[in-house]
Amino acid sequence: MTFDPSEYMKGIQQLLISDKKRIAFLCGAGTSLAKKNQYTKNVPAVNTMTAHVVEALRENPAFSTAIDEIKKEITPSEFNIESFLSNVEEKKNIIGGGKLNGLDRGGFEELAQEIQELIHKEVSIHETITKNDYCNMVHNDFAKWIIKADRQYPVEIFTTNYDYLFEMGLENNDVPYFDGFTGGYRPFFLAELVENFVYLPRQTKIWKVHGSLGWKLDDNTRVVRTNPGDNDILIYPSISKYANSKKLPYTALMDRLCNYLKQPDSVLFVCGYSFSDEHINERILSGLRAESTSHVYVLYYDISGKGREKKYLFTEEHKLAQMALANSRISVLACKNAVIGGQYGEWQLKREPDKEDTININLYFDEDAPENKDIPLEKEQKGNEIWNGKGEFILPDFTKFVAFLQSMIY
Repeated sequence: MTFDPSEYMKGIQQLLISDKKRIAFLCGAGTSLAKKNQYTKNVPAVNTMTAHVVEALRENPAFSTAIDEIKKEITPSEFNIESFLSNVEEKKNIIGGGKLNGLDRGGFEELAQEIQELIHKEVSIHETITKNDYCNMVHNDFAKWIIKADRQYPVEIFTTNYDYLFEMGLENNDVPYFDGFTGGYRPFFLAELVENFVYLPRQTKIWKVHGSLGWKLDDNTRVVRTNPGDNDILIYPSISKYANSKKLPYTALMDRLCNYLKQPDSVLFVCGYSFSDEHINERILSGLRAESTSHVYVLYYDISGKGREKKYLFTEEHKLAQMALANSRISVLACKNAVIGGQYGEWQLKREPDKEDTININLYFDEDAPENKDIPLEKEQKGNEIWNGKGEFILPDFTKFVAFLQSMIY
């Protein structure tokens, strides 16, 4: 089974330029990693963040011993910031009066707190961004597309990220937006406004489903938005995130994701999200079950390694592939393969594009070099290569996707 990217992307373009469709984006950690160029300031990737956090923690000898032992338990290949924090939180809850990894309950509580504070520091990228940096921000270009796309319904952005990159891009382009908070002196979250758009029908909406820098509990009664710092309420990447998502304000924001998909002709583009959060996946599936005309397009970046080590991980047995095979209203567009209409297949152009077509196709598809199977790869090939139409779908890269969005305006 093959899918022609040029045919399929015509339908995507029509969706994005239609002023009558409801358009929303679910943006995961991958969107905060996006770099427009070498000068872009971004949030570090999971492996880099893990290395930074571990390096800082090792300044405490007691933590250093615990880290080494926990890393062996998890195995080095599975050790990352989420598995590390999950391990620490589990032990904190079960340790009682004994010791594990050289730490007692108080030690694990201190370690968990330190990890969270270091994650907070890693995602506070706004502290390093100046006015001159905006031109290098992918999120700034995304905001430009929003402000220039005239549509009947406001764009909605659901994001698991804590950082201010979307807010900074929107504000730099004078895009009015609403995030569930109201007030001026000490803005507070009002769950009723997440579903009632009577007063703000045209403003862009940004829903931070795992919390945000600057969100705090005010006397343990309501959530307020203030300057970021200690005690920000965030759903940190750990085993406890599912339970934490059941609390306000997260329940209201997750309900909005589900209710958005329950609206007729709603389209959700998923970018930089790995579908590893079951509480989010459940809401997506629940929304799709309730409305037959809504659709989810997952731009799934499945590349591991570089050069000769480069691999494409989205197989037919992949968990996300199985989800889409069971639900035809979920389309997964990975880099080499896709699931569309409940069928798994490979990207392949049906015909060789001419010069004019190539300019448009290059926005979303990188064709493989022609082949000649009779000539060794190390030999020069000229004139008798075989065109096969295969290649790499590049829009799972959020930078390329934003450039594609902008191409429909300029």
